[in-house]
Amino acid sequence: MCFSCPAFGPTACMMTSSPWSARRAFLLAAGAGAATPVLAQVDVGAASSLRKLVSAPALEQAAARQYQQMLSEAQARRVLVSRSHPSLQRLHAIARRLMVYAAPWNERARQWRWEVSLIDSAQINAFCMPGGKIVFYTGILEQLRLSDDEAAMVMGHEMAHALREHARERLAKTQGTHLALRLGAQLLGLGDLGQAAASFGGQLLTLKYGRSDESEADLVGLELAARGGFEPAAAVSLWRKMGQATGRQSGGPAFLSTHPTGPARIRELTQNLPKVQGLYEAARRGKAPTG
Repeated sequence: MCFSCPAFGPTACMMTSSPWSARRAFLLAAGAGAATPVLAQVDVGAASSLRKLVSAPALEQAAARQYQQMLSEAQARRVLVSRSHPSLQRLHAIARRLMVYAAPWNERARQWRWEVSLIDSAQINAFCMPGGKIVFYTGILEQLRLSDDEAAMVMGHEMAHALREHARERLAKTQGTHLALRLGAQLLGLGDLGQAAASFGGQLLTLKYGRSDESEADLVGLELAARGGFEPAAAVSLWRKMGQATGRQSGGPAFLSTHPTGPARIRELTQNLPKVQGLYEAARRGKAPTG
């Protein structure tokens, strides 16, 4: 049904398939939380402090419940792809190569139980919920005829949204003062803290990120994929395919309703390719880069 593994425990299954150790190559600035790792090659700055208005554990729990509900509904409709299916196995293999580089971007990722599921649907869509719950639709793989490198760019991008806590930040912004007051009351012992974030579970699949969120996810995802040994130039070919897909589906692909494409996006990715090319080449050689 899905792929689940404690990401960074002593027996973590994805560790053994990594071309080089994430801990040697990628360090986290002391006390920085979800800030940019000190050896990151892309520059996205520090994560927004607004996200602190929403409890991360509560939001991740809400996301896990929403994810399980989605899988149950998909299974009932017989559209949840079997774990043994080659397409899902392909996604698992890609995920194992990316997840080992997640924690430097967000220390909470060490505690996440990453999961990857595949739903049989013509929709061109994929997402990653808070806490590392990744969903792909068969449409994005089949209709765009994604190579492994391009699929890794999609996955890295979606993982980056979770690692940079964009949903947490976006919910804080949309709830505003009302949310701050509610959480303030919880912190003073006036109610159930989990209830506030739990009520947002249904919104997680419909959040629309801002352009700055998308830019961050593009660049962090690009670096994750490069460190995992995936060709950086695939980020450009991916978004060209996304742009071409805009007119092929009635109303446009679901993915592009929350991830708009365009020349500016491709231009920014192109400009950042040289920054991560060395990471890709080192990963392909099976050696840790020096910086």
